[in-house]
Amino acid sequence: MLIQTTAKTLASEIQGRLDSVKAAAAVPEACGPAIAPAPARGGFVLVQNVELIPVGADDVAAVHRGYGGRHAIRRADAFDAMLAAAARRKQPAPLTHGQISIGRRYHDLVQLLSADGTKLSSLQASAGGPDGRDWMDRRLEVSAEVDRLRRRIGQGAALVLRRVRPSQRGRVLQPGDRGPLTFTRRDLVDCVCLRGMSIKQVLAKWEWQTNGRNCNAAIAALGEALDAMMGYRGQKSS
Repeated sequence: MLIQTTAKTLASEIQGRLDSVKAAAAVPEACGPAIAPAPARGGFVLVQNVELIPVGADDVAAVHRGYGGRHAIRRADAFDAMLAAAARRKQPAPLTHGQISIGRRYHDLVQLLSADGTKLSSLQASAGGPDGRDWMDRRLEVSAEVDRLRRRIGQGAALVLRRVRPSQRGRVLQPGDRGPLTFTRRDLVDCVCLRGMSIKQVLAKWEWQTNGRNCNAAIAALGEALDAMMGYRGQKSS
């Protein structure tokens, strides 16, 4: 009897977990039935395919042009969390559209390199792509772009954070204690863009206090690094 009761309890717990996974992976009705639920997809956000069309002689209107009036979805990332947090506080976006775009492109390029290590079929091995280039040409091109972005970031310390006084970087140091660890702009970009970490998680990783002052300094440092990736020097993008 006890074994049967235990088995029923275990089955109920498993079913509850499965239901939770299915609920988390459910695709909103606005997307239509063409997008299948996928628990491994992780968090996502809805995207409207907006197209600007002329209205009269001097104006344009944004019109949703999604297939069948449906929404698309894309992977949710750390930038979405930043924008949502700023919206909840009724504050302006912490990063510009250009900065977020280059950060997402960096993520996609690095992911492509890590997932594109082998050809998928003998057909791909023997035939070039639609533009006449083969797999190796594409991989070299992507690798070169990633290297170019990383050179622009540099390996220097997050300079904005270095201007924060030591007494405000973290906890009050006692004799024998060490202060917060130094991390580079590349570390900051990789944590946010590639690993999806929040600014507070990045600060905590290097033992910095996650107060408002340090978070603002880290966001400013991230913005400068993303601007550098776009080729800006000493001038903020828009």
